[in-house]
Amino acid sequence: MTFHIDFKGEKVIPVRAGQTVLDASLAAGIPHYHACGGKGQCTTCRVLVLHGKEHLSPLSSYEKTIKTVRKFPDNVRLACQSFVTGEGVQVQRLIKDDTDRYIFINGAEESSLTEVMGVRRKLALFFIDIRNFTPFIESHLPFDVIHIMRRIFTLVRNAIDHYGGQIIDTAGDGLYAVFGLDSKIRKATEAAVLAGIKILEDIKIFNNTYMRPYFHHAFEVGIGVHVGKVIYGNVGIGLNNNLTVMGYPVNVAARLQAATKELNNSFIISERAYGLLRNPPYAPDAALLNLKGVSKALEVRLIGKPYEHGVAGETPA
Repeated sequence: MTFHIDFKGEKVIPVRAGQTVLDASLAAGIPHYHACGGKGQCTTCRVLVLHGKEHLSPLSSYEKTIKTVRKFPDNVRLACQSFVTGEGVQVQRLIKDDTDRYIFINGAEESSLTEVMGVRRKLALFFIDIRNFTPFIESHLPFDVIHIMRRIFTLVRNAIDHYGGQIIDTAGDGLYAVFGLDSKIRKATEAAVLAGIKILEDIKIFNNTYMRPYFHHAFEVGIGVHVGKVIYGNVGIGLNNNLTVMGYPVNVAARLQAATKELNNSFIISERAYGLLRNPPYAPDAALLNLKGVSKALEVRLIGKPYEHGVAGETPA
């Protein structure tokens, strides 16, 4: 009996009974990597099953072992260990050239294959920016600037870590984190809000006990939180944790943080995110924001406080 398998973007090929997917692809002229010679030991013949995984043979003992060690997702199979048992199977080769081989074999050692392949899921997106930092930079020694930045970022990181978030990137005097990599979106949103509230309180304490006594200066922050379906994965370029998160909701969250100046409120959350909270903080004020690149006005809640030193947040040193 002969079935057919669709290699996405390449060709549809026949697969005979008793013939592995790897053997069939090689016979059809597809340059399928198989460094170990098809013995289930190198994983270079791995394929992503797009459709019809129920029409493939059960996992072999080699695949079960590799799945445990490498944390392969359920829709990744070794072509040398897989047999087709019905029609409607579509796969995609994950390693097509030497560059792919380096990314998937070398890079996957440092992160899960799931992250290397990319995942789409709902996350809570958290942007924070430190206000009043430019005047501090202009009037203090480089050592003081870097030291205080480290103090503030440690404070922020501790709050984010405490509530299960993960910092994705830093830029100047701001950073970007996500919540929900290991939790449902409702819990992730609540964690993001709790982390933001903790940061606001910790910054206030830091100002009163350290910045004002020793530097005659105070900092404020602007926080924006939104939720949405994004793509995250490990880009493997050796920077930070290599994890990146992309998508339209990310841009919205960043613009909410920027709008804290316009609305003169330290913490802005989208109505979509606010609606997920089981015990939402008191938010007497709401607003409609026309964000750059967003066609419809976005409803938001103001759950922070007005800036003590004005919208621009300029505090004399």
